[in-house]
Amino acid sequence: MVEVVTLGCRINSYESEVLKEKLAALDNVIIVNTCAVTGEAERQCRQTIRKLRKENPDARIIVTGCAAQIAPQKFAAMPEVDLVLGNKEKAEIEKYLSEDICEKTIVGDIFSYDDYDRYLITGFEGRHRAFVQIQQGCNHRCAYCIVPYARGNNRSVKEEDIIKQIKELLTQGFKEICLTGVDACSYKPSFSGLVAHILEQIPDLPSLQFGSLDPAAIDKDFIALVGKYKNIHPHFHLSVQSGDNQVLKKMRRRHSREDVIKLCNDIRAVRPEATFGADFICGFPTETDENFMNTVKLVDEAQITKLHVFPYSERPGTPAANMPQIPVEIRKERARILREHGEPIND
Repeated sequence: MVEVVTLGCRINSYESEVLKEKLAALDNVIIVNTCAVTGEAERQCRQTIRKLRKENPDARIIVTGCAAQIAPQKFAAMPEVDLVLGNKEKAEIEKYLSEDICEKTIVGDIFSYDDYDRYLITGFEGRHRAFVQIQQGCNHRCAYCIVPYARGNNRSVKEEDIIKQIKELLTQGFKEICLTGVDACSYKPSFSGLVAHILEQIPDLPSLQFGSLDPAAIDKDFIALVGKYKNIHPHFHLSVQSGDNQVLKKMRRRHSREDVIKLCNDIRAVRPEATFGADFICGFPTETDENFMNTVKLVDEAQITKLHVFPYSERPGTPAANMPQIPVEIRKERARILREHGEPIND
């Protein structure tokens, strides 16, 4: 049987289910679907590969995903690895595993890829909630983020394919559907329009949920939908990253702390029971104690309860990696303080 080891985000979780179903007939093959969000994430990928080889000396190990796209030479140099495939090639992985491939590394230009994998999955092993990919890539360039260079430009899944996928998962007994993407709110032509059409065409959908939402991209139409459709799950996870406007500007984020507070209040106005979670980075380069305390205050002011907190980790190849860095121990201490200010994410 094929084993797929998933590291990283919800998009990777969705794609790993695709890989499992596509390659179910293969034997003694391990696919490592890697993450490149931080330098530490990439290090953990290599550590996982070494462990897998030690435990499975005769298996064929294929490395793909974001870290493979960003640093293919590092993984190709590992004696534990048999084949490295980029994210474009991951969408056609069955082709590369069914042919005799002489190269050890096949990683194309992700910015030349304007499509997506149209395979429909039938389930999520070991999960009660199913993720549905609605878009890929990102056109924004946050100072700390390498993901656009791993995933390419923004491209949206056709609405009819999303509807088909949701209906298929509902027939398999899933009652919670979570729309996800690298930059889901940038879905074209309209994120709120997509949500409206899903709920109109599948009125008996028990629970529609969302991955990370960009505060800068949530419009009044989406907020109106939250008030209209009670099968929109009333918990919203926001990609906030900092509660200080100075730091947000250096991060190249497109929202302010005031935008986050207003968004939470606007949603509560139409759904009083709404709760909020958020991603935060602590110890971003040049962040002062005052900057950090503004983040702590934002959690209280916006009443954000579920916190996904990361100490900043340098990602080579990003502008932030060249900025004056905060000592690692300070980053970790700030992350500890912020985590204690809310509830941990269990997902």
